[in-house]
Amino acid sequence: MTEKISHTEEEWKQQLSPEQYYVLRCKGTERPFTNEFDEQFAAGFYSCAACGQELFESQTKFNSGCGWPAFYAAKAEDRVTLTSDETHGMKRVEVTCSRCDSHLGHIFNDAPTTPTGQRYCINSVSLKFTLIESPEDE
Repeated sequence: MTEKISHTEEEWKQQLSPEQYYVLRCKGTERPFTNEFDEQFAAGFYSCAACGQELFESQTKFNSGCGWPAFYAAKAEDRVTLTSDETHGMKRVEVTCSRCDSHLGHIFNDAPTTPTGQRYCINSVSLKFTLIESPEDE
């Protein structure tokens, strides 16, 4: 497992944009259908915007219609931490980065057409995308 990263809240505020800080550190949610990666399906991988740990691969991304990027699996089970979340009168499972404990989104068991039946509903602002260029592009 990757070594944990921790910063003070002041250090996080300096490192992240205000929107990133709100989502990643205050467990906020960005508005649906207005984010960068909801409709992006290029080949590549998605990392934690706070610490850079690789979290999801584009092969597991699908269009769930929920307004946020959706994945049916994490890159490796040890890359994310799943925790019960009963805030806002709902029973959900929160997804956080296992390396820096930043809030990423939630996971739901409502995607029966995917290999896992799961939908990792992840805030775009919590992710950094790295494009994998095909040999034909070079």
